Formats: sequence, C-alpha cells, structure tokens
Amino acid sequence: MSTSTSPRRALIVIDVQNEYVTGGLPIEYPPVQDSLANIGRAIDAAHAHSVPVIVVQHVSPPDASLFARGSYGGALHAVVAERAYDHLIEKTLPDSFAGTDLADWLAANGIDTLSVAGYMTHNCNVSTVLHASHAGLEVEYLNDATGALPYENDAGYASAEEIHRAFTVVMHARFAAVVGTDGWIAALEAGKPLAGGSIGASNRKARERAPAAV
Repeated sequence: MSTSTSPRRALIVIDVQNEYVTGGLPIEYPPVQDSLANIGRAIDAAHAHSVPVIVVQHVSPPDASLFARGSYGGALHAVVAERAYDHLIEKTLPDSFAGTDLADWLAANGIDTLSVAGYMTHNCNVSTVLHASHAGLEVEYLNDATGALPYENDAGYASAEEIHRAFTVVMHARFAAVVGTDGWIAALEAGKPLAGGSIGASNRKARERAPAAV
C-alpha cells in the first residue's frame, strides 16, 4: 500500500453509459443528474491536477437487451464521451480488472491510489474496489459521483438509497476511503491521501448507537 504523503492517483470512471440514464437500468440514488454532474467535476479536477483518467465501458453482444455493442444504451454518456481521458477499457464482467489490462496499466504508470466514480455502486464498482484493495492499492470512492438502483427478487426488496448507503458504509469500513466529490477535489488540491475506517471502529460506533439492554 501507498506510504507516500502525495498519492499517485488515477481516476477510474466506470460504466457511465446511457443505459443508466435513459435506458433500461436508470440510476435512482443519488439522483442520476446529480451524480453525472459530480462525475464531470471529478474528471475536470483530475485533468487540472494531472491525475490520469481511465474510462471503463461495459459491452455485451449486439443482440443483448442491455449494453449491446453499438447500441445507444451501451454508448458512453456525453458527460464522459465529451471529455478527454487517458485510457479506455472495455469489459464484459463486473470487475474492471477481470479480463482487461487495468492492472498492467496501473503498474506501468506507477499508480498507487485508485479513485472510483461511475456505476453501479453494488455491482461493477464494488467488484472493482474489492479487487483493487486486495491487490494492495489504496482506494477512494466518490459516493456522490456514483449511484445505485433498486432491486427486488426472491431474497427481498432494497431501495436504491438502502443499497448505496449499505455498500458505501461497508466499503469505508475496510476497502476504501468513501468521500464526496468536494472532499476528493480538496485532497487533490492538497496532495494528501484520504483515510478510510476500520471494521472494529465501525462496529463499535454502531453498537454505541444501540439502546442499553434492560
């Protein structure tokens, strides 16, 4: 893990595609227009501070119902497509490292800290965060430049807000420093790392909220 007081960051912008905005998987929390605006701000700040930007695009076969290659839904959203980036990755699995050159690119560019924006918190983002953390990278998660959508299946129902909140709390407890875009930009400007939490401290705080047993 990084021991430098000035992290060598890269911003990875995951799957900011039309499917999540006007397509079949609309992001609900945070509101998608808010997260899109913050994604744009994060990319602009990265450029301003010489932080490389990696764009990830999920692709499915041309006849797929979601993210079909060549479809409008599978295309990068304008907030990303109209901005410059340093490296483009196509992936077919949730984890941005799986079957791609991401690990090699990060190593070749001396990156020790991966800052994550994009979609979805509970699928491609968390898969990438866990992989990066296990690979020894420091990870930062921009919680208002990311987002979730609701699920209901045989296991139950969870709203987009519940999913996003639960996953970001868990990430901050062990796998990433979770921060808003303003805080991330401030860290860029200061050249300072961001600190995550710990499992023990997170659990103690939660137990302190519980009413005393009678």
